[in-house]
Amino acid sequence: MPIALILSDAFAKKAWVIMASKTSKGDGGAAVIRMGEFGRRIAARKAELGLPDPPRNVGKRRTASKRALLKAIENAGGRW
Repeated sequence: MPIALILSDAFAKKAWVIMASKTSKGDGGAAVIRMGEFGRRIAARKAELGLPDPPRNVGKRRTASKRALLKAIENAGGRW
């Protein structure tokens, strides 16, 4: 048997690796939801169910560089 055949079999991709998704056809039939709209839907659903927002990390063990980054974000008008 030629070495090329042995090597090609050894490095052949498994069928499951190259198989296309059976659920995602890419035909454009599914509705596209933008991330902003998705976030609004989740917030509305959480409010409807009365789910509280989880507590934020108080950051007692942050490094100096992380504190500086968060301060710069805050100074730029952002909210981390």
